[in-house]
Amino acid sequence: MAGTTSRKVAARNAPARKRATRRVSKLKPAEVVELFERLKWLNPKPTTELEFSTPYELLVAVTLSAQATDVGVNKATRRLFPVASTPQQIAALGVEGLKPYISTIGLYNTKAANVVAMAQQLIEKHGGEVPRDRESLEALPGVGRKTANVVLNTAFGEPTMAVDTHIFRVSNRTGLAPGKTVRAVEDALLATVPPEFLHDAHHWLILHGRYVCKARKPDCPQCVIRDICKFKDKTPGKPT
Repeated sequence: MAGTTSRKVAARNAPARKRATRRVSKLKPAEVVELFERLKWLNPKPTTELEFSTPYELLVAVTLSAQATDVGVNKATRRLFPVASTPQQIAALGVEGLKPYISTIGLYNTKAANVVAMAQQLIEKHGGEVPRDRESLEALPGVGRKTANVVLNTAFGEPTMAVDTHIFRVSNRTGLAPGKTVRAVEDALLATVPPEFLHDAHHWLILHGRYVCKARKPDCPQCVIRDICKFKDKTPGKPT
């Protein structure tokens, strides 16, 4: 009977132990500053890899980038923007006219409908201009919180934090801003990142996640913040 009871207690405690092993200790304030100092040293003026020349072009590009790569979006917008780069021109194209330009991008049917509806709403409610407030941006077809954050930060210089899969991964792995949800990580980053780094933090983190702290096999030996990072399963360097 005692053995059965012990097994039950062990089983009951197992999930807690499993969760504990996944918990990442949070970076100290001095470590956070050092992390961003190093990322800044590597890339003093980071920006998005999406190609754009106006806030509207950025809005369209970010909308198209959902579940697509920046490289793929850039290939499409290089064909599209010389032909239609304003809400009026996109609205004039219409959904069927827009599709051929973005057909290489995933979910292009839905995205075409959203981009045209967005253009029409910008014309009707905002005089063809991209609004500079979150509420108006998120009210546009196809625009969620992440897209609004990117536009506010990159086009208008607001200190927002757009959390995608790369930033979510880096924030949790490193201990910079651990969180179970995208919004939790966003809030944690806004509370953790020093003001002097906040404007560029989104770009530094997304680029670090895209090229160094990769999902399947992070390139820890080449990581400039390896000694600060709290990730326990760092990949080893090549034997010498």
